[in-house]
Amino acid sequence: MSKAILYDATMCIGCKQCEGACAQQNKLPYDDTVAAESVQSAHKYTVVLTKNDKFMRRLCMHCEKPACASVCPVGALHKTANAPVVYDVWKCIGCRYCMVACPFNQPKYEWQSLNPRIRKCIMCPDRLAAGKQTACAEICPTGATKFGERDDLINEAKLRIQQNPSNYLPHIYGLEEVGGTSVLIISNAKVEDYGYPSSAKIGDTPMPEYTGRVMERIPDFIPLWTLVLGGIYWVSHRRDEVAEAEAESKNGGRR
Repeated sequence: MSKAILYDATMCIGCKQCEGACAQQNKLPYDDTVAAESVQSAHKYTVVLTKNDKFMRRLCMHCEKPACASVCPVGALHKTANAPVVYDVWKCIGCRYCMVACPFNQPKYEWQSLNPRIRKCIMCPDRLAAGKQTACAEICPTGATKFGERDDLINEAKLRIQQNPSNYLPHIYGLEEVGGTSVLIISNAKVEDYGYPSSAKIGDTPMPEYTGRVMERIPDFIPLWTLVLGGIYWVSHRRDEVAEAEAESKNGGRR
């Protein structure tokens, strides 16, 4: 069965221990300066955001059918059987197509490095292989971040919402978005207010399926240049979005 993370924002106290545990697990720097950064980056895979006295975690959603893996021409990113979307630096050619494709803007690039890599949460695959929880779930003092079987966590999330409807919005983010993800979020605040794309914007169709559907419907007589220009426009538009996100990361990450 597939594993998953359930994040219950109503239980989060903003202690940021998940940030520290993630950094330690992935051998990343973490001090007061990094803790104060309010955006994800190549050296900060997860971030706890605060707005109107409410908290929200940002991290890779580990899509069931990840767009990042589908566009990678060399297989540097792939979805494992038990949930994590992992990265093989030795295969990566630095094309950054994964950054363009990801609907959640998760892959980050080491712009300042002489030997840059793509960086993101990989859901502690070595810990999972050893039968352990993810580092962020293990250290969470309130249980706001919980690790387990995806089906079990879905049932638990539904039960929490059913038993305390006034405490939650009636939605499990990640249950159906882009075909489902291995990170599930329940909250009393809109996830869009913390940088996640809205469910209406990304839909419930796995991103890799769009390419196939479009190609199936393209008549043979449509000129090739039309497809090329359309593809260039889409990629350019997405790259603009990614560039804006990267600029925010570089300029607004430190308070």
